[in-house]
Amino acid sequence: MDWREHIAVDPAVCHGQACVRGIPAAVVLDNLATGLGPAEIIKSYPALTPLALQTAVTYAAELTRDHVLPMH
Repeated sequence: MDWREHIAVDPAVCHGQACVRGIPAAVVLDNLATGLGPAEIIKSYPALTPLALQTAVTYAAELTRDHVLPMH
């Protein structure tokens, strides 16, 4: 999957944050990280789909390959 087909970055939307179906990708990832399941997330954000959730994960995976944070 090419996340670029599903993730939008627009300075006029969500202050320029990367969004999937109008929801910041960080919000989707935060919900997944806290242990919420896909059905729970989609219930809270009806604009999302299972594909949208997978897109956010794919986007995050690519970011971690391209950018490594130093561990202290």
